[in-house]
Amino acid sequence: MIELTQSLAMQSAPLEPSDGVGIAQQLCQTLEDDIVTGKLPPGQRLEEPLLAKRFGVSRTPVREALQLLTASELAEKIPNKGVYVSLATPERLTAMFESMAELEGMCGRLAAKRMTSGERHNLDKLHHELAETVRLGDSDGYETLNRAFHNTLYRGTHNDVLVDVTLSVRRRVAPFRRVQFTSMSRLASSHAEHQGIVDAILRGDVSVAEQLLYDHIMAVHDISQDYLISLREASPANDMPAFK
Repeated sequence: MIELTQSLAMQSAPLEPSDGVGIAQQLCQTLEDDIVTGKLPPGQRLEEPLLAKRFGVSRTPVREALQLLTASELAEKIPNKGVYVSLATPERLTAMFESMAELEGMCGRLAAKRMTSGERHNLDKLHHELAETVRLGDSDGYETLNRAFHNTLYRGTHNDVLVDVTLSVRRRVAPFRRVQFTSMSRLASSHAEHQGIVDAILRGDVSVAEQLLYDHIMAVHDISQDYLISLREASPANDMPAFK
């Protein structure tokens, strides 16, 4: 296994809670981004003391963050050894995205049928706000509003169980969904895909809304698969844990 070294020992600004997101979740997202951008390679050990020092927090939120990271399948806890960075296999990533696409499609179908006029207005408003972030090339702003856009769709189903399940699966694919927003061309194509989704929901076309949302997520899958393959090829070939 690759031991945790200078890349984690580098100091980062202490994290503070924001937007209702806990410290552990913020830590987990930072580590997820480090993994999917290649800063933390597969097989690297994630040590609580060094992470606590890096982020200026106690070991308790670090421990919680590592549990979340393990649940998202970007890390693996090896008994009597510790927690190590791990990447999903291409087959596992496809399984996660297929599940996400089916759930999003179902959300689109129910939202097109059940959304109130106020909810439809809010969705359309978010879509127009997203257009401005594309114009400005604001990837961070697009990511934030994109999450709000999809959350609005989920709530529009008026099915709390479906929302909970969808958010749970989205948590697993979120790190790879974020990667797409580093490309300005992807921002534009993502927004164009949203246009068809919004149009279908506004006119109550349940079948088209379902299909377009499924296709929207699988487009992200294709980008994520290419990115995952590049990460795995750039990583040491030996001693690399991976989920099956």
